[in-house]
Amino acid sequence: MKDIVETNKKEIVVDAVLEELDNVTDYISEYLAEMGCSTPMEIKICIACEEIFVNIAHYAYQDIDPGVPRLASVSLSQDPSGNNVQITFRDRGISYNPLAKEDPDITLSANERQIGGLGIFMVKKSMDKVLYERDGDENVLMLIKKVKE
Repeated sequence: MKDIVETNKKEIVVDAVLEELDNVTDYISEYLAEMGCSTPMEIKICIACEEIFVNIAHYAYQDIDPGVPRLASVSLSQDPSGNNVQITFRDRGISYNPLAKEDPDITLSANERQIGGLGIFMVKKSMDKVLYERDGDENVLMLIKKVKE
């Protein structure tokens, strides 16, 4: 994601636990409001961000040495035009690229589908771009969404 230009960047670092979810979504909502984002768009973005943060809280650190700080950072920025929000999640958990997993077959009934995968599928469908990279010992996942014309 070294080619991504970020302006008006803000960041929050929290413990990667579900109890921090409201703090994270409130932080994101405030940033989107400052950008002039519509309420329906804000809701769509916050649902996608909730999915990513919950996955980090549940899975990122489950097989990691207990001495490793279990933190998640969420940074928000805009592209140079100011029309797109860029939301970046970072954690030092196990290496995991959620984009590498095949999309679920949503034509199958719930009983026929494998468990898991719908959340990241929903995130990919609701965002304009979703990018992942492993940067040293960090998972870095960026969501990009146009919020203004």
